[in-house]
Amino acid sequence: MFEEMGRSVNMTKTMRTTRDAFLAATLAGIFCGFSHGSFAAPQPSDSGATAQAPGPEAGEAAARLNKKEFREVKVSENHGIVTLTGTVDLYAYKADADKRVRKANGVTAVHNLIEVAGPSLPDEVLWNKLAEKLAYDRVFYGNAFNAISVSVQNGAVTLGGHALSYNARNSALALVDYYPGVKDVYDRIEVDPVSLFDNRIRMQVFRAVYGYPTLNRYAIDPAKPIRISVQNGHVELYGTVDSQSDKDTAYIRANSVPGVFDVKNYLQVADPPSKKLK
Repeated sequence: MFEEMGRSVNMTKTMRTTRDAFLAATLAGIFCGFSHGSFAAPQPSDSGATAQAPGPEAGEAAARLNKKEFREVKVSENHGIVTLTGTVDLYAYKADADKRVRKANGVTAVHNLIEVAGPSLPDEVLWNKLAEKLAYDRVFYGNAFNAISVSVQNGAVTLGGHALSYNARNSALALVDYYPGVKDVYDRIEVDPVSLFDNRIRMQVFRAVYGYPTLNRYAIDPAKPIRISVQNGHVELYGTVDSQSDKDTAYIRANSVPGVFDVKNYLQVADPPSKKLK
């Protein structure tokens, strides 16, 4: 009887030992899997970005880019710093991805290395198309008081000059952001200060210039006005006129308005039409 009880105790010990060994091996496998990344990350859908790091910040950042325009975007993260790579079709999508990811919890900085795919246009062609669109932007919303410049280098567009308001500035930026062929955008636009004093001067200079018989024709085409920018009583004239006489007259008329401190005349004189060969 005692021999049978001994054999039962030994069997119980053996089963416990085997169970403990199996549990230890299982736990070791789990921890090994975490440390060496043997678990497969969830596969992304075809409609959004791919997370390439196990951190929660990368997962939330990728979730914020779960749209078809970001399907080629990759997200990686290191100590709260998120790096975006891959391609998008428009610059506007690149900028939007940056804004979305910055709102993710735990993200402290974003390195936006996304490249804009799509068509590549020669700089001169892209400049001509953007300049024409900007010329007609916000017609009937005081576009004569916007003097926004544009330059293009290797597909990167820089907007400068002056805007009457933040709405005018944002409208110009949005127009460029969504234009195919734009690879990058730099905002150098200055918004004229809000001032009742400047508003009075702005309207008086407008009437003085456009009310003059030889200059009122520049109001016919809303894309080709003499543009007037005012900052704290200082007036700047932009645009293109037909002759040096028109340029000088616009300067004299603007300078005659009471309260104007000074006038900077940046008007360009158009090249004379080529003469036909006889």
